[in-house]
Amino acid sequence: MVSSISPESLREGIAGYRKLIDVRSPAEFAVGHIPGAINVPMEQVEARTADLGAGPVVMICEAGTRAAVVAGWVERRQPVSVLAGGTAAWRKAGLPLVSCAPCRWTLERQVRLAAGLIVLVASLLAVIVSPRWIYLAMFIGAGLTFAGATNICGMAVVLARMPWNRDGKSKAAAVTGIGEGCRS
Repeated sequence: MVSSISPESLREGIAGYRKLIDVRSPAEFAVGHIPGAINVPMEQVEARTADLGAGPVVMICEAGTRAAVVAGWVERRQPVSVLAGGTAAWRKAGLPLVSCAPCRWTLERQVRLAAGLIVLVASLLAVIVSPRWIYLAMFIGAGLTFAGATNICGMAVVLARMPWNRDGKSKAAAVTGIGEGCRS
């Protein structure tokens, strides 16, 4: 059975847990995570069960929803708890977080912004300049539909190669949007 733990209880008893597993994306993790937490993104948990170790673990995400799903997968193997309210509750309680200095936007957020702007501008141009601009909005909509159905996003690939998503030191930075070093 999956149990829930409050941020305050976790902070007081943090030493009693073998591992704190943050199941958010690497970019979300870089924006702010609980000290000592290990990043094992949700989609990698089943392939990285060795990283979970043995003994009790606490699953963490931004609000607790993804962590609860992952805890359901893990509960048969070992004792697992979910941080109630996730990192948002930890932050709200005024507890310390480790965050990345440049704190770049996640690729997902960059894609949403870029796609939204392109659709908005294309729609306005279709109304003001020429109805043919609607095809650009349709193209972006088709691309987002394809990305949702296949989990392959061409816009994310392009954005990942942009200079602001690279630090020149690691290939992971170009893929995840993580900036240089982290600080407490």
